[in-house]
Amino acid sequence: MKILVFTEGTILMHKTAIGHSREEIVKQVEKEQTSIHNYASYVPVGNAVKKLETWKNQGAEILYLTSRIKRNEINDIENVLKKYNFPEGQTLFRKKGDEYKDVAERTIPDILVEDDCESIGGEKEMTYPHIKPEIKVKIKSIVVKEFSGIDNLPDNISEL
Repeated sequence: MKILVFTEGTILMHKTAIGHSREEIVKQVEKEQTSIHNYASYVPVGNAVKKLETWKNQGAEILYLTSRIKRNEINDIENVLKKYNFPEGQTLFRKKGDEYKDVAERTIPDILVEDDCESIGGEKEMTYPHIKPEIKVKIKSIVVKEFSGIDNLPDNISEL
């Protein structure tokens, strides 16, 4: 089973979000607080590392989808994933001219976990809603509230 997980907003957040409510974090992003652009200082949302490790231990292949497109920023996200011991997995990103749907359509994961992109425009910024219908039927979509994390998702991958 291949699980594609969006990074920023779903399993990672800017460091100054620590200790704030989800609503306050959304407002920080809407106001473009400077720390949101310091990708090297990002931190896990909740117990994302543990949840993904649980899925990986059941045989899931974990793939990460970042919103970053510049190589140095992609490296920052990859380094954060390593720093916090996220399970190994390829980090996918948009190439020139790509939209998120293009990455998902090339990858065709069994499950796509992403947030609702509340702070940046909602559904129009998400991945799954824009995937071609013939590919969409092959992918199970799981949407969580932005910055709420994945802690409440089932531990057992067969229940996803």
